[in-house]
Amino acid sequence: MTTPGAPDASAPFTPQARHLAVVSGGSGDPSQTRMLAERMAESASAALSEHGVVPQIHLITLRELAVDIAQALVTFAISPALRAALDEVAQADAVIAVSPTYKASYSGLFKSFWDLAEPTSVVGVPVLLGATGGTARHSLMIDTAMRPLFAYLKARIVPTAVFAASDDWGEAAGVQASMRTDPLQSRIRAAGRDLAEITLNRPPRARAAAPADIDLEVTPFEQLLNPGP
Repeated sequence: MTTPGAPDASAPFTPQARHLAVVSGGSGDPSQTRMLAERMAESASAALSEHGVVPQIHLITLRELAVDIAQALVTFAISPALRAALDEVAQADAVIAVSPTYKASYSGLFKSFWDLAEPTSVVGVPVLLGATGGTARHSLMIDTAMRPLFAYLKARIVPTAVFAASDDWGEAAGVQASMRTDPLQSRIRAAGRDLAEITLNRPPRARAAAPADIDLEVTPFEQLLNPGP
């Protein structure tokens, strides 16, 4: 991808393509964490497309890399698939990071992935945080655990975050189970708009060509809007 020139300081920087790395730390299949990550990516993509930007979504499902991550931690040998995922984060214009809540913090799998990322991977990069948990009582995990992690990595953390409790998912079926003031989808839309606004005001990052033998999971925007059955 050719990097345009420096942005005009008096106007938002709006080139025609942006790359979003979406890191889902869920360990289950199906996974509420992945579902939340995909919806957050859809919301950010919709907001970017309203400004004429072509969003490219690179979904990184840590469950599929769990063995590679464990081996890398003890042998320091990084597999091609894990390297491709780490490179996507290092070259992304924005990152969406979502973890399940385990014992009032993020999952070990989620933390292990970021332990393997280069220290400069997300320096100054907009990062939108999300988490899932059994009840809304765990929602402070984003502020007490995830924000400090990404503050240490010097990311530009989006002020808005999304926590989805188990009862939030009943809204999709028309069940008013959640006790929250704002429905989950409303919070997701707001977070996506915030991430898009910050991303649009930054120049895109330089990207290296991906090796030919690595198949990255890139989700077209049209598929996000029409996931099918």
